[in-house]
Amino acid sequence: MTDLSKYRNIGIFAHVDAGKTTTTERILKLTGKIHKLGEVHDGAATTDFMDQEKERGITIQSAATTCFWPGSTQQWEPHRFNIIDTPGHVDFTIEVYRSLKVLDGGIGVFCGSGGVEPQSETNWRYANDSKVARVIYVNKLDRIGADFYRVVDQVKNVLGAKPLVMVLPIGTEGGFKGVVDLLTRKAWIWDDSGDPMKYTLEDVPADMVDDVEQYREELIETAVEQDDEIMEKYLGGEEPSIEEIKKCVRAGTIKLDFFPTFCGSSFKNKGVQNVLDGVVEYLPSPTEVPAQPEMDLEGNETGRFAKVDTTAPFRALAFKIMDDKYGALTFTRIYSGKIKKGDSVLNTFTRKTERIGRIIEMHANDRNEVDGAQAGDIVALLGMKNTQTGHTLADENNPGTLEPMIFPDPVISIAVAPKEKASAEKMGIAIGKMVAEDPSFRVETDEDSGETILKGMGELHLDIKVDILKRTYGVDVSVGKPQVAYRESITQTINDSYTHKKQSGGSGQFAKIDYKIEPGEPGTGYVFESKVVGGNVPKEFWPAVDKGWKNSVDKGVLAGYPLVDVAFTLLDGGFHAVDSSAIAFEVAAKAAYRQSIAKAGPQILEPIMKLDVFVPEDYIGDAIGDLNRRRGMIKSQEPTGTGIRIKADAPLGEMFGYIGDLRGMTSGRGQFSMEFSHYAAAPRNISEVVIAEAAKRNEKK
Repeated sequence: MTDLSKYRNIGIFAHVDAGKTTTTERILKLTGKIHKLGEVHDGAATTDFMDQEKERGITIQSAATTCFWPGSTQQWEPHRFNIIDTPGHVDFTIEVYRSLKVLDGGIGVFCGSGGVEPQSETNWRYANDSKVARVIYVNKLDRIGADFYRVVDQVKNVLGAKPLVMVLPIGTEGGFKGVVDLLTRKAWIWDDSGDPMKYTLEDVPADMVDDVEQYREELIETAVEQDDEIMEKYLGGEEPSIEEIKKCVRAGTIKLDFFPTFCGSSFKNKGVQNVLDGVVEYLPSPTEVPAQPEMDLEGNETGRFAKVDTTAPFRALAFKIMDDKYGALTFTRIYSGKIKKGDSVLNTFTRKTERIGRIIEMHANDRNEVDGAQAGDIVALLGMKNTQTGHTLADENNPGTLEPMIFPDPVISIAVAPKEKASAEKMGIAIGKMVAEDPSFRVETDEDSGETILKGMGELHLDIKVDILKRTYGVDVSVGKPQVAYRESITQTINDSYTHKKQSGGSGQFAKIDYKIEPGEPGTGYVFESKVVGGNVPKEFWPAVDKGWKNSVDKGVLAGYPLVDVAFTLLDGGFHAVDSSAIAFEVAAKAAYRQSIAKAGPQILEPIMKLDVFVPEDYIGDAIGDLNRRRGMIKSQEPTGTGIRIKADAPLGEMFGYIGDLRGMTSGRGQFSMEFSHYAAAPRNISEVVIAEAAKRNEKK
């Protein structure tokens, strides 16, 4: 049996352009997995294997790879790293979320000059939610404006996290040449050949001795708090051994009390070995992370946990589907038990068994077939017919379900149509595969117009999907202009009553409901409550009223957008012993909705996006003026080493084409990222346009 203490399932995540993929390339080179480095800017990175990734120099889908690390001085038996390189762009955060869900540890990469950027914050929040232990790596210290100490402060102040500094940089910007390991008090100095193995271990530079002693003392003081016995010795004046300190750092890292912090320049091949040693020494093996809670097939917690144990019943989570020329690959994290080729397993979501055709270890888009896999492994399975992202695979004789994944709703949509009628079926098959791969990408058909509507998380997200349709699947499509996913809500509380009566020979229909409809708390969606006392509306009819209202909120009364943040309360009513039925109460609820919502001050809500805009200082006035024209609300302006970061909120409807305008006004140097924040009431002029457009669409129908 494999020794699971030598396993590390880790993800590499960061803001776009902080150097995740370059760092992954360096890791693969150092571990002997690849022999020639591929650069992101040349479109040759191993884990960026899609055409769209090579051209744009960004990671779009998370890539998985396996490699082995024996330590920077071959001090250990090789440890197996299952690595997932995740995207940084905000439109693809779903890839980060689902990767973190199945990992035991992570490397958070921060740019030495950009610092803690907006996507770093989102990813950090996801990692906190998933309780993933992390080490921090401050990259790009060779860049102009890089400042390790500033980034450490930002981790404290912006992320509210506790960085535990393990190394200090030697030199800065163009003069960056290595790092000092605080525990061993040794300086790692690389030459300028670019070979990561060409370094020397020297004494601490004289001008750094005081800083090294100060940070080393802080490191030890923080670490020994994890062990009372070691702390007592330390307080008694005895310095713990390096092994004792490492043991304490490991304990605190796994408990998320602090995050060991390293630094370097991946592009220049300096400092990456220290991070890899840190992964082995401080991040948990699969057996050291909390066991996953199990549910029964109805979704109720059973009190049992999927422990990492090869003798326990089989439990695995499918976290990604990827379609390629061999068929659909189902990326799967095995939590307990083991499987081999040809086994049948139960998909607890579909309640159907699936036969495992082949088991594959992935190296980006290369594959290595294996006969079996066990608890702690991340593998791709071939031959799964009905398994989707978030489904649990379990022992069919001893079923159990792991906590499912929850995906955000899209905020933007476009209509697409094949340019040639003959391509319609081909387009349908292609979109079906793309939806299976990406749960944040949705598709629906407008029943009246017959248009295919693609929905996603942002302009870039949909842009890439259309590009994949054209190039990967060979379907040329015409694309409509982007549409905003508006919502509707109400502003007033209404107490009302509705009676549904129908008598046309035979048994009739009767249902009377007294109810209250009121604005709900933001983000609550739809809420139903019954306050009926006595038997005026028997309990068995309450679900029918709930169902009638729940089905109605899909369509608001102003422009047909879904109604959100509204609370329905059933207060009283009446029934007939013969003529009342669940259907009658459901019909009454639907009619009551139409009767009352129009009187409750309905309003249009628009999606508000959280913006983070970077501009060189000379262009700050133009950038702020432009955001004001887009109804942006400026939250803050922060100077960085190379420009100004503006944080703002702005309506999605005003942000189409923003990247082109921003680059135009900043001579190509401006950057921005945007993610959904919340829904807010649209101004009257915008609401009137939205309602008028909806009326036009209805006329066409």
